[in-house]
Amino acid sequence: MAYLFDPPEVPSVPIRGRGERFPVRRIYCVGRNYAAHAREMGFDPDREPPFFFTKPADAIVGGDATIPYPPDTDNFHYEVELVAALRSGGRDIPAEQAIEHVFGYAVGNDLTRRDRQMEMREKGRPWDIGKAFDRSAQIGEIVPIEQCGDIGKARIWLSVNGAIRQDSTIAHLIWSVAETISTLSHSFELKPGDLIYTGTPEGVGPIVPGDEVVAGIDGLGEIRLAISGRAE
Repeated sequence: MAYLFDPPEVPSVPIRGRGERFPVRRIYCVGRNYAAHAREMGFDPDREPPFFFTKPADAIVGGDATIPYPPDTDNFHYEVELVAALRSGGRDIPAEQAIEHVFGYAVGNDLTRRDRQMEMREKGRPWDIGKAFDRSAQIGEIVPIEQCGDIGKARIWLSVNGAIRQDSTIAHLIWSVAETISTLSHSFELKPGDLIYTGTPEGVGPIVPGDEVVAGIDGLGEIRLAISGRAE
């Protein structure tokens, strides 16, 4: 097949202990999936149905990266998250079968232009400008599920310049990974290569040029992000 121009490379993520890489098809993100974070954003966390937004696959940033402070924001935030990587998918997946579709897990950082997100929220408009911008989806290596242990009780944390800013456990998810996959599959046909960012705990906040962000989840390792000067 001839193309008008060369198609872009498929975004991909390294896999712990393997030579293959995980090709990324879509990135789904869950909003307000930790009760304390929902409260700090001004919402009642009483298990309202989960809601989702997306990021483009080419927003992927590796687990040890330096990125410029993004344009069009003066309030750039970190959000550490557990990421589920799917090996298979389907529609209307029962929650009790959902984990069968998970290949592995990774540490993620849902980078956010918070001022633009809040501006769009107040106007009832989509969040894309605040969430789906270039280099907004950091992710570390994917750890195959058989190597993860009891991820449901793992500590999840993030520091900025050595100071802990987020510190919680995966057990505090409002909607579990299985419930999230099941609910998402009622609206979308999930497929191999999909990533699901499962939500962030409380303690989100701004980062500026010169900051170094380190995030981790027990059993999955750490990711590091340095913020350079503003993008030209």
